Amino acid sequence: MLEAISKSVFHALAGSAAITRLASRYGMAGERAFARRFIAGERIEDAIAAARAIEGRGLTHTLDYLGESVTSAEAAAAAADEYAGIIERVTAAGIGRNVSLKLTQLGLDLGNEIAAGNLRRILEPAARHEFFVRIDMENSPYTDRTLDIFERMWRDGFRNAGVVLQSALHRSERDLQRMLALGARVRLVKGAYKEPADIAWQRKSEVDAAYVRMMDLLLREGQYPALATHDPEIIRLARERVAQLGIQRTGFEFQMLYGIRRDLQAALAAEGYGVRVYIPFGREWFPYFMRRLGERPANVGFALRQLVG
Repeated sequence: MLEAISKSVFHALAGSAAITRLASRYGMAGERAFARRFIAGERIEDAIAAARAIEGRGLTHTLDYLGESVTSAEAAAAAADEYAGIIERVTAAGIGRNVSLKLTQLGLDLGNEIAAGNLRRILEPAARHEFFVRIDMENSPYTDRTLDIFERMWRDGFRNAGVVLQSALHRSERDLQRMLALGARVRLVKGAYKEPADIAWQRKSEVDAAYVRMMDLLLREGQYPALATHDPEIIRLARERVAQLGIQRTGFEFQMLYGIRRDLQAALAAEGYGVRVYIPFGREWFPYFMRRLGERPANVGFALRQLVG
């Protein structure tokens, strides 16, 4: 119940333009900036520095230039240009070549063709520079369109891309079968969005059970599965299943968020498991930050201590 209330409250805050503007002005300022635990910073230089530190700990990473729900074709094209520039900067920096993005940042609300065209403008230089591009999954109104655009890019030969599925949605087990049939790489998450009961599991136990079912299939049939979770019980089950199936610890990866469970990240890496850290950065960080707080009420206490400590 607390988790559901938390999601509702923080998703409402994430959608407030006035609070977003205020947070963007003050949330990253100063040494005790309250968002710094979960956001690398506002500039690509901040993200590259965070990536170097993560690589120094024996982990890999994906960079996510934050932004979503753009309302003009010009803004969508600018986001695609920004990603193309990020690819060049990361290549020059010599760090790992992996990025994540959202299609609404590329104009999905303006039409599939605009988003697909901008995505292609990113995938082309990404392929030249041997980048992997993960297309994040947004809330349920975008699920079909995201998968359709991804599949179009896949059939056009862009095999340097993967997609994300959310175990919270009833449909996701069918969507996983669709992606496995393609041979596409899938990142499995529980889902950070508040969704209605007719299309999504509402109880944590149901979301977790769906995650475990999908995880089992993904480990058995998937291409380099990505298990995005901080849940100790699910991680324990994943380790058991990997051992039972005889999968090498480098044959899949755990994925975790920047600033969350760094102890667990280090422990898994020390045992030889692949661990990738999702590094968000950029000026449009507030909606992402609110969803992270809503996912786990314990995160709220951390943010408040940063504000008043």
